[in-house]
Amino acid sequence: MVIKSNIERHRTDRIGWLRAAVLGANDGLLSVASLVVGISAAHAPRSVILVSGVAGLIAGAMSMAAGEYVSVSSQADTERADLARERRELEEGPEEELEELASIYRGRGLDPDLAVQVARQLTAHDALAAHARDELGISHITTARPVQAALASAASFAIGGILPLLVALLTPGAWVISLVFGATLVFLAGFGAAGAFIGGAPMTRAIIRIVFWGAISMAVTAAAGALFGVNG
Repeated sequence: MVIKSNIERHRTDRIGWLRAAVLGANDGLLSVASLVVGISAAHAPRSVILVSGVAGLIAGAMSMAAGEYVSVSSQADTERADLARERRELEEGPEEELEELASIYRGRGLDPDLAVQVARQLTAHDALAAHARDELGISHITTARPVQAALASAASFAIGGILPLLVALLTPGAWVISLVFGATLVFLAGFGAAGAFIGGAPMTRAIIRIVFWGAISMAVTAAAGALFGVNG
């Protein structure tokens, strides 16, 4: 007899790394592609285009890692401070905290007696976890993980950024702008679809949104490169 597990897996379990990975991949792809297109539009030598692209990829990946780590660490510090305060309140006023928890459950639709019963049972099981989840909105799914976010951002930025560099490397000089531009839009559509699929969101909207803003970004950068180019 096969016993099926009743544990369901939800996409919110991926929220910690998914946000950082999708942001990093899209940012890497678009940042490096815009850089390549802009420098190409400035009529810079091919070697300068490639070196600038590599430098942008490395600098961007490190910047994404540092930014995510600092940002998510700040969130983690706030969570720890809130939990420490909640722990003190549970020690100093357990009955007040019990009533606070019961009032939360009454607000969610439980009748008063049942709300108190649930609050007592959850408090007996793990009072801090109950208050963290139901009062502060902190759970194992949403808990800040700075290192995970930093690594996901850096790696995904590098993966995204290397794609337009490869296109530029394999493309004749006269076609760099058009092929990098077109290939980047295709890659952006793919990333948008993948992110929407993993997160369970509508694909069409995600693709249109990212392709539109990607095209705008590269067009503006190309215009700036042509305006301030070496032959200008």
